Amino acid sequence: MEKKSDSTTSLGGLGGLDLSEAFFKPIQNATLLSTTKNNIKISIIGAGNVGMAIAQTILTQDLADELVLVDTNPDKLRGEMLDLQHAAAFLPRTKILSSTDYSITSGSDLCIVTAGARQIPDESRLNLLHRNISLFRHIIPPLAKFSPETILLIVSNPVDVLTYASWKLSGFPPNRVIGSGTNLDSSRFRFLIADHLDVNAQDVQAYIIGEHGDGSVALWSSISVGGVPILKLLEKEQISYEKETLENIHKQVIESAYEVINLKEYTSWAIGYSVANLARTILREQRKIHPVSVLATGLHGIGEEVFLSLPALLGRGGVLGVTNVHLSEEEEYKLRESAETLVKVQSLLGI
Repeated sequence: MEKKSDSTTSLGGLGGLDLSEAFFKPIQNATLLSTTKNNIKISIIGAGNVGMAIAQTILTQDLADELVLVDTNPDKLRGEMLDLQHAAAFLPRTKILSSTDYSITSGSDLCIVTAGARQIPDESRLNLLHRNISLFRHIIPPLAKFSPETILLIVSNPVDVLTYASWKLSGFPPNRVIGSGTNLDSSRFRFLIADHLDVNAQDVQAYIIGEHGDGSVALWSSISVGGVPILKLLEKEQISYEKETLENIHKQVIESAYEVINLKEYTSWAIGYSVANLARTILREQRKIHPVSVLATGLHGIGEEVFLSLPALLGRGGVLGVTNVHLSEEEEYKLRESAETLVKVQSLLGI
């Protein structure tokens, strides 16, 4: 009888190199959180529009057994808690609690931070950042104290710098501090490409990386639709396209949030779904790849300690690895430029 080939063995070694090691660069040896714990507890810091959109999405998707809300405004906090509790008959069974005291977050599997100061008229972004850093000095240490094994997921803006600050203030290993980064930017990117081609956005693979903001980088070289690399197809079929057309799509991604804010004063639903999507991947060990803000030291020629978005493998250990994605020379240059901008801002924080 012919012996069947061992597919695992054949894929496991490429001239002595493990395929997973070739595909991913680990940030550090990420260990799984306890898998014997029965209840999943998620704490959300900040009961504003973003925090409550995340809470509502987490509840409807049945991602937690216990959901905790923390905010400095006790009346609004209790009102939001009661409003969610009153929907119990229509939702999966979840215990919903709230408090202004961080001890209520004790034993959380995931802490999602959405709290942040709002920019006042004529205030510089740097001054806003200093106010948010001051706020984070009162948020992050208590979370680390009461949940020393938790994963921190930072959503507050500017998310990359505040994720860096959270890493420093918590003392956690970098795999357990994650920024929501360009996960939502990439969703907007996929939507716009899909809309342009009249296909389902789920069939579009495309990433925005780097800084979450005006300095983000569109990975045009990695876009595929239904597994077909777009730029290579255009070149093969000799279909002309203008770089300006591609840049306009990226520009729309950057302007999307501003447009929503101008129309309804804030964004909430898309970031709610985005963060719940990250929570699902992490807590259910789905090992999916998301463009999130991670410690990028040593990646793509970046030497400084800086958090920015790269396609990362996520699971119960937080960041399990970063994809060795191919970047064109122009994309790598823009990514490093993005990193340098963030490092300059970080140097002014005194952390």
